[in-house]
Amino acid sequence: MTLSRREFLRRSGCSVLSVRALASGIDRFGLLQAFAEGTSYRALVCIFLAGGNDGNNLLVPLDAAGYTAYAAARNAAGLAIAQGTLLPIKPKSIGTEFGLHPSLAAVHPFFADGRLAIVTNVGPLIQPLSKQDYLSGAPRPYQLFSHSDQIAQWQTSISTGVSGTGWGGRVADIFGVNPSGYPLITALAGGIFARGQLTSPLTVAPAPTALNRLLLLNGFGTAADEQARLNAMNYLRTIDRDSPLVAAASNVTQQALDIAKAFNVDPVLNTVFPNTTLGNQLKQVAKLMKFNLGSGVPALTRQIFFCSLGGFDTHQGQVNTQATLLTQVGNAMKAFHDATVELRIESQVVTFTLSDFGRTLQPAGSAGTVGSDHAWGNHHLVMGGSVIGGDFYGVSGPNGTVFPTLQLSGPDDTDTRGRWIPTTSVDQYAATLARWFGVDETNINTVFPQLRNFSTRDLRFMI
Repeated sequence: MTLSRREFLRRSGCSVLSVRALASGIDRFGLLQAFAEGTSYRALVCIFLAGGNDGNNLLVPLDAAGYTAYAAARNAAGLAIAQGTLLPIKPKSIGTEFGLHPSLAAVHPFFADGRLAIVTNVGPLIQPLSKQDYLSGAPRPYQLFSHSDQIAQWQTSISTGVSGTGWGGRVADIFGVNPSGYPLITALAGGIFARGQLTSPLTVAPAPTALNRLLLLNGFGTAADEQARLNAMNYLRTIDRDSPLVAAASNVTQQALDIAKAFNVDPVLNTVFPNTTLGNQLKQVAKLMKFNLGSGVPALTRQIFFCSLGGFDTHQGQVNTQATLLTQVGNAMKAFHDATVELRIESQVVTFTLSDFGRTLQPAGSAGTVGSDHAWGNHHLVMGGSVIGGDFYGVSGPNGTVFPTLQLSGPDDTDTRGRWIPTTSVDQYAATLARWFGVDETNINTVFPQLRNFSTRDLRFMI
C-alpha cells in the first residue's frame, strides 16, 4: 500500500526524535490543517508538582469531626499541621470550613475572591471505581503507586497502558500548527504532557535567560571561518530533500533559526517574581505571553505552557520540605497572577497543578524523619479570572461530598493506610480545562479517549 506523506508522518510519530523533528517540520510541507484561530486569546499553564505532593496537608478539614479524624491519623507522628495555623476557607457546596496549608498564604485570598478553585480526590482512573469494585479486581490504572507510571498517566490521561503523547500535546494537535512556525505549546521543563502526535513543544530555559538569548547559535559570528561554517550549514539544509526525514530535520533547524530571529526583544514586566525555580519558569511564561501579544493582536490565540517543581517525594522530612516547596508554589502563582493582570489577560489564562499522586494519610516514620508514602487520589489548585472559584469540584464519593473520608480502612481507602480511591478522573479534570480552551465536543473524546467511560464530562469549574 502506498502511504500519503501525511499518513507516513503520522505513523512516524512513535519515536521521540521523529516527533520532534518531523512534527516541527511538517508545516513546511503544507500537510497540516491551518491554525484554528479563535476570537480571543486563551492560555493553559500547567504546574507539575513532581514527586507526589501530599494533598492531605494541602487541604485539611477544620470542622471538629474532620480535624479530629485527620489529627488522629497524623498527630502522634508529628505530621499533622496545627489547627490554628491552617488558612481557613469555606467551599460553597460543602458549607463547613477547611484549611489550606499555611505556606499558601499568597494565594489564600484568591479562594474567597473567586479566582481559586480546588478539584478534590482526583487521580488516574479507567472507569468509576468504588472500594468494592477495587477489592473485587475491577479495572484500575496500571502500576499504581509507581512514580514513573503515575506521572505518565497524569500527563497523558491514559491509564490502560503506555501512551506516546500527552494530553496537552493532543489538545495542541486539535488546533494544528501555526503557519508562522511558532509552536502553540512551550515547555519550561521536561515531560510527556507537551508532546503531541502532530505538534511538539518549543523547549526554553527559564528566566533570567532573556528571550532574545534563548535560541542563539554559537560559533557563527562575523569571522571568516565562522561565516564559512554558517554557509556550509545553510547548504546542507538544501540537499537530499527528497527524503522526508532529511527534509524534516532541515526544516526543524530552520524553524529554530526563524524563532530565534523572531525573539529580537526581551519583554519587560513590572510584576516582581520570586527568584526561585518555579518563579523563574512562570516569569518566562509571562514574558512569552507578552511577546506573543505584541501590540495587542496575538500571533497565537491559543498557548499552552508546562512548568515543573520537584522535591515532593517526601517519605521523610516532609514537614519542613513541603512547607518550603508550597511557599515557592504560592508565591510564584501569586506573582504570575499579578503578571496576567498587568497584561490584561487575567480572564484568559488558567493555571493549574498536577502531581504524581497523593500520599498516605498514615505517616511513614516519626519525629524528625516523618513523611508519607505513595498513594492515589489528590487535591489540585486551579487559578484564573475565568475560574468559578471559592468552591471544591469533583464527583461525590460514598460520604456524599467530593472530599474523601479521612479514615484508615474507611470507605475511600484502598487498604489500611489512607490511599484514597479517586472519585474524579484525570480525564474529567483535564477535559474541563480543554473544553474552556476551545476543544469542542467533536474532538474531546479524541483527546481524552477514556472520558466516554464517565457520565460526568465537565466538572464545571470554568466560566
